[in-house]
Amino acid sequence: MSLQRPNGNSSSSSSPKKHKTDMEAAGSTGVQSSSAEDGINNPEIDQTQNGISAAKRRRGRNPVDKEYRSLKRLLRNRVSAQQARERKKVYVSDLESRANELQNNNDQLEEKISTLMNENTMLRKMLINSRPKADDNH
Repeated sequence: MSLQRPNGNSSSSSSPKKHKTDMEAAGSTGVQSSSAEDGINNPEIDQTQNGISAAKRRRGRNPVDKEYRSLKRLLRNRVSAQQARERKKVYVSDLESRANELQNNNDQLEEKISTLMNENTMLRKMLINSRPKADDNH
């Protein structure tokens, strides 16, 4: 097993002359050092430093932790709700602009229909006037 040190050198026996292993640095007791330099996290030391034992973690969260998590969740919900409101504003704005575009297009098409209907009526009248009358043939 090779342990990485912060300076990039490993504590394995790859360079026995330059660096001592952690076991040698700790002395003959065989206790491994837990300084920040060796990069090893010791769970026993972490628990005692935090003042939280494994038994307390199993029992449940303390009220302060519950309140902190509750406030954190409340803040996340507020942020999420604000983002949802912003997304809704953008969505509604896009819908309104699309509705305006469609209304303008509809108005143009209705105007075109009116113009074509007037032209059609005028052409029908011209066609009727240009036909020879039935009584002219007799």
